[in-house]
Amino acid sequence: MNEAVSTKRVIPDRLGNRTSRLLASWEVLLFGVAVLIFIFNALASPYFLNAWNLSDATFNFTEKAMIAFAMAMLVISGEIDLSVAAIIALASTAMGAAAQIGIGTPGLVAIGLGVGLGCGAVNGLLVSGLRLPSIVVTIGTMSLFRGISYIVLGDQAYGKYPESFAFFGQGYVAWVLSFEFVLFGVLAVLFAILLHATNFGRQVFVIGNNEFAARFSGIPVERVKFILFLLTGLMSGVAAVCLTSRLGSTRPSIAQGWELEVVTMVVLGGVSILGGAGTIGGVVIAAFVMGLVTFGLGLLNVPGIVMSIFVGLLLIITIAVPIIVRRIREMR
Repeated sequence: MNEAVSTKRVIPDRLGNRTSRLLASWEVLLFGVAVLIFIFNALASPYFLNAWNLSDATFNFTEKAMIAFAMAMLVISGEIDLSVAAIIALASTAMGAAAQIGIGTPGLVAIGLGVGLGCGAVNGLLVSGLRLPSIVVTIGTMSLFRGISYIVLGDQAYGKYPESFAFFGQGYVAWVLSFEFVLFGVLAVLFAILLHATNFGRQVFVIGNNEFAARFSGIPVERVKFILFLLTGLMSGVAAVCLTSRLGSTRPSIAQGWELEVVTMVVLGGVSILGGAGTIGGVVIAAFVMGLVTFGLGLLNVPGIVMSIFVGLLLIITIAVPIIVRRIREMR
């Protein structure tokens, strides 16, 4: 007599696997860190939970985050731009010079964005056209762009911007929602769609993972990289408009050191410094983390140099930890 053999079909727990991967993701971990920092700040200072104070805190990161969105895509492609802060200085100087001769707000915005695009084009042509290393090129253009600002301004400052120009850096759309924060949110969505839901974004990931294979598969690598440098320059121009509007003046030292904070924001957000991996969502969370830390330290009257030390250590840690973890796994 044949014995009935019962077979039990095992259905893989795909939902469970997805959930475990999600919980183990860098973005979720970073979000948890942001929540802890928020709670710590709320307990450490009675002024932290004030709605207007929280609104003011967003100014600590929105301008840098705008650049970080474009920088994230550039780093994912395997390149980097260290001239972003110098582009802000040059764009701000150009806007300041234009304001002195009576050019109105629309013209100033166009000049700021145009200078940003122009600087991005210079970087893009040198890197994608001549195939020079981006880190070398942008260190050079960083000195070039900042140097032009110092030559034009010296130890002077530009002011006398039109009153309407102040809206971009000081205006509010509704209650405590500043124009800058709304713009930050809109740009986050647009860059997330561009990177994660378009063919262009997929090309960026392919180039970052294997540039040779990307060329072999017909992806226009040089054109993609040139566009990415244009985007980074444009976002630097946008940041220049917002920052100059918020400060109401231009000095050649404006945004000094921002390139370090932008790169830290990108790497902290989970973008691989080696290219090929990263998300815009992670960069958004990293922006909030850095903004909350900066604002919290300010409320506690911690000197600004401490924040510089923190950013430097954070950059080293976020670059080193993934590499160390990967090497440990390879040794097993």
